[in-house]
This record gives sequence, C-alpha cells and structure tokens, in this order.
Amino acid sequence: MTDTEHQEELEYLMNHYGDEIMRFCTLQLKDPFQAEDAAQDTFIKAWKALDTFRNESSKKTWLIRIAVNTCRDYQRTGWFRHMDRRITPENLPEKAQEVHFPDGEVSGAISSLPAKLRMVILLRYYEGFTVQETAETAGVSVATAKRQIRKANQLLRKKLEGWYYDG
Repeated sequence: MTDTEHQEELEYLMNHYGDEIMRFCTLQLKDPFQAEDAAQDTFIKAWKALDTFRNESSKKTWLIRIAVNTCRDYQRTGWFRHMDRRITPENLPEKAQEVHFPDGEVSGAISSLPAKLRMVILLRYYEGFTVQETAETAGVSVATAKRQIRKANQLLRKKLEGWYYDG
C-alpha cells in the first residue's frame, strides 16, 4: 500500500468505526480520557498493521480486537489500577440506535462487572458479535465465552432485579 492508500484506509476506518471504538473503550476502561487515548492508540496500531490485515474477519472485528488488547494494556499499568475510574452515563458517547435508560441503571450495572465479564457482554450484546466472534475477539475459547456470558447475565439479573417490570 502507498502512503496515500494507507491514509485513505485509516480515514475510512475512523469514519466508519471511530464512534464504536470510542464507546467500547469508554465502557471497558470506565474513564473517558483514558478511552480517548486508547481509541487513538487503537487506530495508530491499526494504521501500522494495515499491510498485515488478512481479511480473515471483518474490519470491525479486527479493530475491536485491537481495542481489546489496547484496553488490556492500559488496565495492566500500575497508574490505571490506582486512578478513580468512576463513570457516569453522561460521559458515554452516544450510540445512534441505542435504547436510552434515563436512570443509567443498565450502564452502571454493566460497568460494575469484572473486566472479563464486561468485555464479553459488550462484545456480544453491545457490538452484536456472535458467540464465535466474541470468543475470538476476547481471545478465549467458545466454551469460555459462553460461560462468561452466562455468568455476566446472572450477575446483571441480580443487579437489575426489581429495576424492570417482569410482567
């Protein structure tokens, strides 16, 4: 690829997936400023690796996988473990077709999940990935992804019990 082709491809990726990557990083890191840095790092890594993209998955899946690894790198730092990562729903970037919950209960419940469970829930339900895609993107087996999704759903049911009407 020429430099111009690299630039055009990066612009395409940022225009089509930038908001989704930012939302994912925000939900994963629970800090809008760290999420912005992680999203930028994701696109820098993608730009550097454009020549190695093998079309074995969609570009969205490829970018989310890079974002997953970038967020993990951020979470491994000592500074990240000691900073205040509380997030409010107002800090989340808007999603075009999202159902809005005015009280923020669902977002708060998802944010309170352990990182591994939060990641599979975001990939499966928020990004709309299949269980197979979720497993590949999270770097776990399909069986582990299913187990984590089931465990996260159980925890969310407990956290949100009484919040919704179960007619």
